[in-house]
Amino acid sequence: MTQGELKKRIDIAAGRTAADFVIKNCKIVNVYTHEIEEGDIAFSDGKIAGIGTYDGKETMDGAGKYAIPGLIDGHIHIESSYVTPEEIGRLLAPHGTTTIIADPHEIVNVCGLDGMDYMLKAAENTVLDIKYVLPSCVPATPFEHSGANISADMMKDVITNDKIIGLGEFMDFPGVVAGKEEVIDKLLESINHGKLIDGHSPGLTGKELNAYISAEIRNDHECATVADMKERIARGMYVLLREGSCCKDLRTLLKGVTTENARRCVLCSDDRQPRTIFLEGHMENHLRICVEEGIDPITAIQMATINTAECFHLFDRGAIAPGLRGDVVLVEDLVYFKADTVFIEGKKVVQDGTYLPPCEKIDYSHMKGGFHVKDFSKEKLNLNSKSNRVNVITIMDDGVVTKKEQATVKLTDNGDFIFESQNDIAKIAVVERHKGTGNVAVALLKGYGIKEGAIALSIAHDSHNIIIVGVNDDDMEMAVQKLIKQGGGMIQVKNKEIIASLPMPIAGLMSNQSGEWVDEQLEKFHESAHGILKISEKVEPVMTLCFMSLAVIPEIKLTDMGLFDVSKFDFISIEASPI
Repeated sequence: MTQGELKKRIDIAAGRTAADFVIKNCKIVNVYTHEIEEGDIAFSDGKIAGIGTYDGKETMDGAGKYAIPGLIDGHIHIESSYVTPEEIGRLLAPHGTTTIIADPHEIVNVCGLDGMDYMLKAAENTVLDIKYVLPSCVPATPFEHSGANISADMMKDVITNDKIIGLGEFMDFPGVVAGKEEVIDKLLESINHGKLIDGHSPGLTGKELNAYISAEIRNDHECATVADMKERIARGMYVLLREGSCCKDLRTLLKGVTTENARRCVLCSDDRQPRTIFLEGHMENHLRICVEEGIDPITAIQMATINTAECFHLFDRGAIAPGLRGDVVLVEDLVYFKADTVFIEGKKVVQDGTYLPPCEKIDYSHMKGGFHVKDFSKEKLNLNSKSNRVNVITIMDDGVVTKKEQATVKLTDNGDFIFESQNDIAKIAVVERHKGTGNVAVALLKGYGIKEGAIALSIAHDSHNIIIVGVNDDDMEMAVQKLIKQGGGMIQVKNKEIIASLPMPIAGLMSNQSGEWVDEQLEKFHESAHGILKISEKVEPVMTLCFMSLAVIPEIKLTDMGLFDVSKFDFISIEASPI
């Protein structure tokens, strides 16, 4: 900023000079005082100069609409929307979102720091302000193979980038609590550069939680219960209340929000598919849910604006006040929060739901997903169990948490699994795709509901190997082979024929197409999954499956190295203990 720019803003604020632009006659939601003021909002060079009565070189009649601060998503993975950063900006801004805190650990797990660089450059082509955190755990655990391994030394130069506000969700909570040297080195890279550290500590409590927070980790989006939430707030954390396409914790956690603790509560989506965005919206959907659950509307707005800004040290936004960024959203009411007009840095970027700027994508050809699969064949899909009493991964409702259960299944003479639809147990496998290790891990999945064919994805959190579920080895083998040939994404096979596919050419994680195209193709994919493969209607077939390899979410998952018990943080056998 120059002296002239600052003097101009002061002159506008004092009423000596006409503002660049003024929104007149609106109801301004004050997140500091929990009040609503009537008046004008004056802008100067993208900042708010003043609130009150102002003249402007250009004006707009707010027509009595409510002016709320631009909404901020406290934690989101762009890759999980299956579109590029430029496209996510086009999709989210019409819903009143002006800033997102994005953790690109999906693409960094596949492409390393080149993936981080791509995401940073792509973010420059959208008016949505994308604030990145540097992925902290690549791979997420040492119990799987990913496309990259990011050490503390590799973080040194990247963490200083002004476009990176901190270290991404620290999923290796056992390593933090144990005080492992390599973990401490990563934490110190952020601490010593004055950057924040994002949290991820499902199930931690008591002294172990104290140990985790003592490492200067100040927020967490993995609270499953009100008790989890209250304990973290009591220890000085911000708690991120999540409502995504798959993980829906918001209504549960809102029961623990009080007048006293609301300012430590932040709203986030984590993962949000285009279909969810088109049907439900983005952060305004969170606000609607808050109001439905009895939260005061201004308190809800605080949780999506000023609370988030303070949590992530973004002290230039989060409210409508002099000197802050000109991120303002006009809405008709404080019930549905539908965005009428959206301003980002004082510029109108959305009018009547239409995104006004161009959406131009940068070159992504160097981000093609690698598929270095060694010696794969259907013989590697044999369960090889010595007992018909086995451990199974059981899907729980409305989330990515699983339960470890035991079941009695039918086996062939050589220990392979025989599918019986009445048991709702199918074979699941993870095929390593990055390092050519030849690893193929096989287990059993209960509750997915598949009765025909196979479904395979190259989207498998967080290392994004190939994950596949099926009822017979022939279809599973073909699904893997065809997925590799199409360069990743999603595929369904029945009777050794492709019945649905959705290519993801960017790292095997994202499409280069529009959100509308992805949504249309994904809807067809879902219809086929439910209608032809007979996957349970209660299960979101893609988001649910892609989390079955996430070895940092309880209770049991499958990585390319084997069946993993998250509570023990160790591998277990497919064979269960005798009854």
